[in-house]
Amino acid sequence: MTKQNAARQVHEFPPVFDSCSQILILGSFPSVKSREQHFYYGHPQNRFWKVLSSVLKEPLPNTIEEKKSMLLTHHIAIWDVIAECEIVGSSDSSIKNVVINDFAQILNQADIAMIYANGNTAGKIYNRYAKSVTKREITILPSTSPANAAWTLERLTESYEQIKQYI
Repeated sequence: MTKQNAARQVHEFPPVFDSCSQILILGSFPSVKSREQHFYYGHPQNRFWKVLSSVLKEPLPNTIEEKKSMLLTHHIAIWDVIAECEIVGSSDSSIKNVVINDFAQILNQADIAMIYANGNTAGKIYNRYAKSVTKREITILPSTSPANAAWTLERLTESYEQIKQYI
């Protein structure tokens, strides 16, 4: 087995939000599959869309347009903490030399009541690099990544139910 080298990657697609967005869910950095699709949570085994559709009592969205529509209908914004970094494949544990996104573009245009992290890595990076800039707390939710196999779909859905208090 050969060891892969970290490659510098730049986040190449915009956040999903509008002026009515009330919560912001932040991932760490897009997976290889998400980067290929130019949209969030693109790996077929990532449970983000299944969890959200269950929490929101909506049919599972399949297309990017359906996903955007579900988010915006329920006043949810999504983005990632990291604008660019060095990363091996999709491995959060390999992330280094981080540049964070400019959250002002969302926070100045939408009345975001709560910011959530999809997973510990997103939460830790936000707290380390972005919290001092945004002056906003973040609540860390369990990762919907297939790498977080300890959390069943049911447990993830129960944990994500808390977002409904802000939408």
